[in-house]
Amino acid sequence: MSRSGYTLPVFACGGAIAALYWLRHCRILNTAGVDLISPDQIVEIPIEQVAGISESGALAITRSDPGDNLDLTKHTPIWTKVEWYDGDGETIVIRGGEGIGKDLQGTAAIYTYAQQLLRKNLERLLFPGEKILVTVILPEGRSLATRTSNPAFGVVEGLSLLGTSGISQPLSTPEQLEVFRDDLRAKAKEFNTLVFCIGENGLDLGKKLGINPQRMVKTANWIGPLLVEAHLLGVEEILLFGYHGKLMKLAGGIFHTHHHLADGRREIIVAHSAILGLKYEDIQIIFHSPRAEDALQHLRFLDTIGGSNWTNQIYFSIAQTIDNRSQEYIKSHSNQSVKTTVCGSVLFDRNREVIIKSQTGCVLMEKLC
Repeated sequence: MSRSGYTLPVFACGGAIAALYWLRHCRILNTAGVDLISPDQIVEIPIEQVAGISESGALAITRSDPGDNLDLTKHTPIWTKVEWYDGDGETIVIRGGEGIGKDLQGTAAIYTYAQQLLRKNLERLLFPGEKILVTVILPEGRSLATRTSNPAFGVVEGLSLLGTSGISQPLSTPEQLEVFRDDLRAKAKEFNTLVFCIGENGLDLGKKLGINPQRMVKTANWIGPLLVEAHLLGVEEILLFGYHGKLMKLAGGIFHTHHHLADGRREIIVAHSAILGLKYEDIQIIFHSPRAEDALQHLRFLDTIGGSNWTNQIYFSIAQTIDNRSQEYIKSHSNQSVKTTVCGSVLFDRNREVIIKSQTGCVLMEKLC
């Protein structure tokens, strides 16, 4: 049985409790009890270090433990600074320090659950009239963020304190696949056309574009097994809707998309660029691009300066290949002679703008929105 752990907001909250305890008593807490709110339970979070940093401030350090989850934040340190505060406004002011990402408006990416968690756990420790300033710092956040798709969802310069629960589920384990299968089975009973989204941000963007949430299925990195499952359940059409840096892996035959297992993105873009006749020097630039987003920006740059249409040509070729390889995957893994489920794809960029729709993706989007 896989071990679940806790999300980043829980460790930030544990550190805040330990820092406040130091301010109050000048004593070190080895563990801090955190009320998770969701679920309704109290857990003990180990405190790695805590110290006063001024007469009115203290800093505590915890370390992320998401359990048996292939999570790039595993073991990353979380620093939480707590200071007495005499300004106007709220009793607890929460800020993002180094390594906490910002949204497009410049606001720290500390979302609803994290805010609620910190406020509920700290308010009960304050006396009437006391106010504190809480600053969450992720020393490795900026570098870790370069390995995520955060920019695709409007978060830059670091990681977000995201989530709706304190429990970090091991999304890449067989047990979690069963949870996704249960959701798929329920929705396949209602709809013949479904939308596969890899993560929460894709689900949110799909809603904003007008897709019925009841048709959307979260896949995490388990796209391949869930495609086959959907086919066996009689689903006739599937729209693959996702960030290009993840979804394009399917064009290379990679149907478990976790970065620990396989990548191949630059090779996929290079192959399609070469087939379509892009110049050698530009293929070299794409091949040495650190991220798929950088390769996309170079193609757009070529279109801007030369009046070409490389972005649409290359990404349409990739999208069509995603559709074809998805249907081939279903056919090769289902051992059924019945008609293969139809797949279409829609890829979007870091600014939440659709880059391209495959031919089938266009048809499905018109049907769904």
